[in-house]
Amino acid sequence: MVEIYNILFILIAATIIILFIRRGWINTATYKGHVGEDRVHNILMQLPDEYYVFKDVMLKTKKGTTQIDHIVVSRYGVFAIETKNYRGEIYGDDNRRYWTQMIITDVTYEKKWWKTYTYVKKSRFYNPVKQSLAHSYTLKNYLKDWKYLPIVPIVVFCGNAVLANVESSIPVVYDYNLLDLIRSYTTSYLSETELHDVVIRLDVEDLREIVDNKTHVRNLRAAIKEENHKIATGVCPRCGGTLVLRHGKYGSFYGCSNYPKCKYTLN
Repeated sequence: MVEIYNILFILIAATIIILFIRRGWINTATYKGHVGEDRVHNILMQLPDEYYVFKDVMLKTKKGTTQIDHIVVSRYGVFAIETKNYRGEIYGDDNRRYWTQMIITDVTYEKKWWKTYTYVKKSRFYNPVKQSLAHSYTLKNYLKDWKYLPIVPIVVFCGNAVLANVESSIPVVYDYNLLDLIRSYTTSYLSETELHDVVIRLDVEDLREIVDNKTHVRNLRAAIKEENHKIATGVCPRCGGTLVLRHGKYGSFYGCSNYPKCKYTLN
C-alpha cells in the first residue's frame, strides 16, 4: 500500500513540474541546470571522506559575485566544477566567446510517400571554459595563503551531449569521467590541519545565504555591461590594455597589446 502511495506521489509531482514548464512558470533552462547539478552532486558524493564537496557556492568578487556549481576540496587540490546539462553536438574552444549546440533531428512522415526531413537546430551558450577559469581565479585569490595548492577548473557535461569538436586547455569531460579525473590527482599538498583550514575558509566566505539569485543576476548583468563598454572603446576587459587587430590562420581577431602577459582575444 505504501509503494502505491509513493508511485502516485511521484506521478503527481512529475505532472505538476511538466505543467509548470509548459505554462512558463518554471524556466526550462533553469530546471535543466538544477537537474544537471543534482546529478553531478550525486556523483561527487561517491568520493571518499577525505574529499569535501561544496554545492552552489556564492563568492564575492571585485565586480560583484560569482556562483560556482561545485567545489571539491582535497589535499591533492581544489576543483572548481562548472556543470552543463545539454543534448546534441557541442562545438567550442578556449577562445570563442560562445559555444555552439547543434541538435539534428530526422523526421519521417507519410503524405503521398515516405519522406525523411532533417532539421538542424543551432543555439549558442557562453563559453563554459571562461566561466570555469574565472571561478578558479576567484578561488586562487581566496586561497592565496596556500600558494602551492593547485586550483583545477573543470567543465563537466551531463545529459545527452556529444563533445563533437571541443578543444580546451582545461579538462572538459562527461559526467561519468569526473570521478576518475579528480582521483588522477595524487600528489599531496596539504596536511590534515591545512585541509580543514581551507574547508573552513570557503565555508565562511560562502555568501549563498546572504545573496539571492536575483541579486547575483543583477551583478552579472552589470559586469557584462561594463565589459562590453570596455570592448566597444577598444580596452582589454582583463588587464586594461589596448585591443589590437591581428591576423591569424583562422582569420582576423582582436588581441590585447600586452600579449603574451595578457592572452585576451576577441573574434
